Amino acid sequence: MYFVYIVLCSDNTLYTGITSDLIRRVKEHNSSKLGAKYTKGRRPVKLIYQKKFENRSEALIEEARVKKLSRKEKLDFITKNKDGED
Repeated sequence: MYFVYIVLCSDNTLYTGITSDLIRRVKEHNSSKLGAKYTKGRRPVKLIYQKKFENRSEALIEEARVKKLSRKEKLDFITKNKDGED
């Protein structure tokens, strides 16, 4: 199982990623040398979106799609999906 996730950084920017262990990955972004270079200077980060996928291939396709969205489109996407829509 894989997750596509979006975190909100302390400077109010968004970071999108993929992982097989969401809790571990968010902890890494906040406190470990293993966190993404982008988030290291923008701690703490807060998980604001997650979606589960059965396999890595589907998750990578979704991650690429989400990364192409503008900030406004990502925020609209997150709001829409919090309401239970797809």
